[in-house]
Amino acid sequence: MGLVPIRHRLLAVVVALLWGLNFLAIDASLGHFPPMFLVALRFAVLAVPTVLLVPWPQVPVRWLIGYGLGFGVLQFTFLYWGMAAGMPAGLASLVLQASGPFTVVLGATFLRERVSGRQVLGVLIAVAGLAVVGWQRAEHAAVLPFLLTLAGAFGWAIGNVCNRRAQPRNPMHLALWMTVVPPLPMLAVSLVVEGPDAIVGSLTTLGAPGAGAALAGLAYTVIFGTVVGSSLWTWLMARHPSGVVAPFSMLVPVFGMSAAWLVLGETVTPGELAGGVLVVVGVLLGSRAGRRDGRARDGGDPSRPARDDAGDLSPSEARPGARPPVGTR
Repeated sequence: MGLVPIRHRLLAVVVALLWGLNFLAIDASLGHFPPMFLVALRFAVLAVPTVLLVPWPQVPVRWLIGYGLGFGVLQFTFLYWGMAAGMPAGLASLVLQASGPFTVVLGATFLRERVSGRQVLGVLIAVAGLAVVGWQRAEHAAVLPFLLTLAGAFGWAIGNVCNRRAQPRNPMHLALWMTVVPPLPMLAVSLVVEGPDAIVGSLTTLGAPGAGAALAGLAYTVIFGTVVGSSLWTWLMARHPSGVVAPFSMLVPVFGMSAAWLVLGETVTPGELAGGVLVVVGVLLGSRAGRRDGRARDGGDPSRPARDDAGDLSPSEARPGARPPVGTR
């Protein structure tokens, strides 16, 4: 009853893999670009063609802006800042997944989503796994980078909730239009904090050694981290309660730390491996949310169209001329 379809779980795992590898790409890009400017550049590359070519996602503007500020501005500003300040890529991929518990709490508080005992147990097990890995790695990271990355995780959770409230008919359109929000405010922050010399210097030295890796990392972040990963994530968040989807983000450090070990030489201890196993177990439990009715499925929102167990539209929603559920609040 009400289980998340296996294909949707596999999509969530694919997103976790893409975002886990994304930390290596970010690490490469930060070797050349200032962090605040890199956030603006990352989203500006997509924002221009989005405005010109992509239809408006037909969602309330406030939720689009909230999604862009939370998921785009807050998450990546603090993440990039933390990594530039010394947070290792593997550890950053771990700490950022605090967004999972944050999202469950925010979803229950502001969206009145029902949280089952199984979900609570799954989140607690996953958090315990994160705590084990964090305890193993804590001595290798300063306090400030850790706190900055944790703030990024909270920004991601805010974006998740706004995404859920937006209820887009076309999640990819929302994911792309979200990129319109960060560039200008982040460019302004970069000009004030990092200065125009740092920005111009990063653009005029693209032929320098290491710049190629930075550009490749930026390309991966834009294409796979944002377009593919965020679109799939948005699609999943639009079809399942955020408390069901969010725990899958806890798989990101499993992939991220493994990749950092293979590529960057960051070591993984037996304790970290044990913590990774707990994360996987917690995600599997947290994703198995039962449903007694449509209200429980969709976070208790009676205006939300019912969906079948495969996450597809119900017959009433699929009727020709059915009124779209977005933009009604």
